[in-house]
Amino acid sequence: MTKTAFVTGATGFVGLNLLAELHARGWEVIALHRQGSDVGPLDRYPRLRRVVGDVTDQRTLRGAIPHGVDCVFHVAGNTSLWNRTHVEQIKVNVRGTRNVVRAALEAQVKRFVHTSSIVAYGVHSGTITEDTPTRGSTASINYVRSKALAEREVRKGISAGLPAVILNPSNIVGPYDTQTWSRMFRLVQQGRLPAMPPGGGSFCHVREVARAHVAAAERGRIGANYLLGGAQASYVGMVREIARLIGVRRHPLTLHPRLLHWYATLEEWAAPLFGREPDITRDAVALLSENLYCNSQRAQQELGYEPQTLESMLMDCRDWLYEAGLLER
Repeated sequence: MTKTAFVTGATGFVGLNLLAELHARGWEVIALHRQGSDVGPLDRYPRLRRVVGDVTDQRTLRGAIPHGVDCVFHVAGNTSLWNRTHVEQIKVNVRGTRNVVRAALEAQVKRFVHTSSIVAYGVHSGTITEDTPTRGSTASINYVRSKALAEREVRKGISAGLPAVILNPSNIVGPYDTQTWSRMFRLVQQGRLPAMPPGGGSFCHVREVARAHVAAAERGRIGANYLLGGAQASYVGMVREIARLIGVRRHPLTLHPRLLHWYATLEEWAAPLFGREPDITRDAVALLSENLYCNSQRAQQELGYEPQTLESMLMDCRDWLYEAGLLER
């Protein structure tokens, strides 16, 4: 029988890749999107039904989720690392998750898959696993704190009977990315990224993240977290790889966080004067100065998750940026 999915954040980076995977597997999809969102990419899916709503507004969720739907994929989230978005980020990531959890409980959904992040565990030395103690809720970086608090809302739902599974991707790379790592391609091409913080992390291909979502809906353990990582690299190493893949000569340096913090402070002040977002922010410096590595063994064994090489995911992102006209050839 055909399964039905309700997807929040359907027009975003992970959401669009998830829609492609669900469509390929024959799922019916109900896509929640905000008024004014670019819904053009949704036109390619004939079995998709659109619902206008906002996860921060509980009223728009009432009745939107069909009773007993096979799975709610809660993908919507705010990933900004700019302090101007802090209030909105808490509203979307924490209150929005609380609203979707409550609506899913009322609809008695069969499964709930929550898109979290590796950062919900906070900053730890070494490589983390799902058994690593979480301490993101006390982090000074707003994004980290908001993702940890969002997971707490899902845990409350699980205690109330919500059949939820939590996915914790590391740094996600791939097609349909317009706001996160794809910005690095443009900054590198324009010569606006001469240095990076000294940290590093695990990276995952968005296609495999989407497949892990569907696997979590079909056979993930209720109440379990699944870390999604794979390729590991320093952030300056990733920038050098981007430069190689787009054919430009760049030699980014690794700078001390204090120097980059000073530069980021200037960027946050000056960028709005020119009608743009800062190239780098203080929260980004703080986060990218840490090492965030994870072990994906549980996801590989239980969900069939397949880590990809950094080169392959960066190439797929690059090729999509070329095709979308967001990067000069």
